[in-house]
Amino acid sequence: MTDTQRGSPTARAPRTELPLGRATREAYGDALLELGKANKDIVAIDADLAKSTFSWTFGKQFPERFFNIGIQEANMVGMATGLASSGKIPFISSFASFVLGKGFDQLRMGAAYPHLGIKVIGSHGGISLGEDGVSQQSVEDVALACALPGFIVCIPADEHAMKKAVHAAAAHRGPVYLRLGRPKAHVLYKPDVEFEFGRAIQLRDGKDVTIVANGLLVAQAVMAADVLADKGIEARVLDMHTVKPIDRDALEEASQITGAFVVAEEHLHYGGLGSAVALALAEGTPAPIEFVDLGDRYAESGKPEALMLKYAMTADAIVSAAERVVDRK
Repeated sequence: MTDTQRGSPTARAPRTELPLGRATREAYGDALLELGKANKDIVAIDADLAKSTFSWTFGKQFPERFFNIGIQEANMVGMATGLASSGKIPFISSFASFVLGKGFDQLRMGAAYPHLGIKVIGSHGGISLGEDGVSQQSVEDVALACALPGFIVCIPADEHAMKKAVHAAAAHRGPVYLRLGRPKAHVLYKPDVEFEFGRAIQLRDGKDVTIVANGLLVAQAVMAADVLADKGIEARVLDMHTVKPIDRDALEEASQITGAFVVAEEHLHYGGLGSAVALALAEGTPAPIEFVDLGDRYAESGKPEALMLKYAMTADAIVSAAERVVDRK
């Protein structure tokens, strides 16, 4: 095993018992506040969910640059378009299912087409938001965001990666979609982790199979790799935090060395990380792939951990998928 991060020594050594840290939505609030203190052109808009998205931390400190416009995500995108056109750097926050679902047309014409620097923050992504149910469980958001030309689409795995991603979004000249999570996330990195859009983080080396994951599934992938090691299967683990643009170099290298993949994500089977990985491999170095995802269905309401278990987005599911794909090589 290795404690490397493709050129950086800051990745935490892999272990089954990873400590629980803060939710990535909390880290977003911290990073947004840091940006606000450093750059007066940072502005924030929220669609009446500031307590949940943690944009309230910015609003409390900078009320003159914070706008809570109520339950109207489409109008929120329109306002951000005007602010971005005027030289501001707008961060717009809501639940992922709302900002992508309700604001898609405005994002298409107001952000993607003119390539404006709007930073779209989708909190409570996936099914792990739990009891709020299918209307708020965002499982199509990655597919929708990836369909928008010019958008960066990123799902960080822990609080430290999220803070770096928020700062990277502010510096990026163009539209960005960041997906945040509701539950606490396992800590994978140190605060000084090196982070770059489009560059995967290798958490573990291996020659038999590559596990590609993002968000909460990265920790599950690390845990799965430890179980697989006990079975004599060496798994490489890639945190593919950026779905678009995807790190084709990391995938090609992994394909040449391991020749088999498992892709794990908290999203529908179609249009997310799995689709992006399959496309990149098909264009470069094809290899067999198994997928750990929600499939082609919606989840029900329930406790986050119970939902992840029922819909097989766990370390055990990744282990089973890895064993299957190794047999297919």
